[in-house]
Amino acid sequence: MRVLLVGAGGVGTAITRIAARRPFFDHMVVADYDLSRAEAAVEALGEAGSRFSAVRIDAGDEPAVSALLNQQRCDVLLNATDPRFVMPLFQAALAAGAHYLDMAMSLSRPHPERPYDLCGVKLGDAQFERAADWEKAGALALVGIGVEPGLSDVFARYAADELFDEIEEIGIRDGANLTVDGYDFAPSFSIWTTIEECLNPPVVYEADRGWFTTAPFSEPEVFDFPEGIGPVECVNVEHEEVLLVPRWVDARRVTFKYGLGEDFIRTLQTLHLLGLDRTEPVPVPAADGSGTVRVSPRDVVAACLPDPATLGERMHGKTCAGTWVKGTKDGSPREVYLYHVVDNQWSMAEYGCQAVVWQTAINPVVALELIAAGTWSGSGILGPEALPARPFLDLLTEYGSPWGLREQ
Repeated sequence: MRVLLVGAGGVGTAITRIAARRPFFDHMVVADYDLSRAEAAVEALGEAGSRFSAVRIDAGDEPAVSALLNQQRCDVLLNATDPRFVMPLFQAALAAGAHYLDMAMSLSRPHPERPYDLCGVKLGDAQFERAADWEKAGALALVGIGVEPGLSDVFARYAADELFDEIEEIGIRDGANLTVDGYDFAPSFSIWTTIEECLNPPVVYEADRGWFTTAPFSEPEVFDFPEGIGPVECVNVEHEEVLLVPRWVDARRVTFKYGLGEDFIRTLQTLHLLGLDRTEPVPVPAADGSGTVRVSPRDVVAACLPDPATLGERMHGKTCAGTWVKGTKDGSPREVYLYHVVDNQWSMAEYGCQAVVWQTAINPVVALELIAAGTWSGSGILGPEALPARPFLDLLTEYGSPWGLREQ
C-alpha cells in the first residue's frame, strides 16, 4: 500500500509517528502547503522515516492532488486537513481511482429560515451525493474515521452487534480534564474546526422524526467520565456521528454532546457576537496605508491562538472519547459506556504528541492497516459503523491503546 497523507499539522504529524511503527504500508507521501512542515514531520522520524517522503501540495487544487496521486502511485489518500478541503481532496481521490479516508466530513449550511428546527445542508451531504460514482469506480471512501467521528462510530457498531438486541439511544459523549499552563484560552484542537462544530446548529436524530436541529449548547447534562476525569457538563454540538450512525445502526435516537465548560462556551459566544467566527473575508486597512486587504475573521482568530500541536509540553490531564448506549439485551434493560482515554503525559512521552491530536490520529492508521489486510473492504461511501467493529477494536489494543467498557 502506498499512501498520500495530505496535511502535516498536529494530526498529520501524529499519523506519521504512529504509522512508522507498523509494517503494513510500503510508502507514505506527506504533503502540505508548507513544505517545511511536511519535511519536519518526516525528519522527526529519523531512521524510521525511510518509507516516508515530503512534498508540497495545495489541498484546494483538485487537479494537482489527482496528478500527485498518480505520480506517486498512491492507492489511498488520507485527508488530515480541516473540513474546508474535504471536497477537493475527496473528488481528487475519485478522479485518480484511489481510496479515500477523512476524519471530518463536508461542511454543513444551516437552514435559511429555521436553523434551530430544520436541517439545511447536512454534514456529509455533498459527499453522499457522489456515492454512486464511488461505487461505479469500485473505490472506497471511508468517511469520518478519526476518533469522533470514527472510533465512536465503531463503538456504536460493536454495541449493536454484540451488546444489545434493541437500542433506544446512542449518545456520543466527549469530555476531558485537560489544562494548558500559561493560557486562559487555548483549544487543544483546530480552532477553525471547533468554531464550526460548536456554533452551527446541532443535529439530533430520532427514528420517528428523522434529522432535526436545535440551538447551540442546548440540553446540558452532567456526564461522569471514567479514569479520574469525573463529572463534566456536556451540551449538544453539531457532529458527524449523528449523520452517520443512523445510516447503518438501528437506534431510536442519536445525539452528540461535548464537554466544553462555561468559560469555553462563553468565549465562543463572544466570538460569534462580534462576527469573528465568520469565514467570509472582510476588508481591513492595509498596514502600509496603501488601501485594504481582505481577511477571514476566523483565520485571524486562529492566527492569534497557539498552534494546538505545540501545546503538549504545557498540557496536563486526560481526554476521553466514547459512546453511551441504552437499550435491552435478553429482555432486560442495559446501559453501557464504551470509551477510549488518552493521558497527555503518556502520549507525549511515547510519541511526542499531545493527547487530543494523537487520539484522533491513531484511528485512521488502524483503518488503513485493516484495509491493507483486506479485513475492511467495500466500495462507495461508508462510515466506520458500516464495517465490522471487532477487528478494529482488537487492532487498536494491539497498537498499545486499549479501550474500555463501563456498565452504567
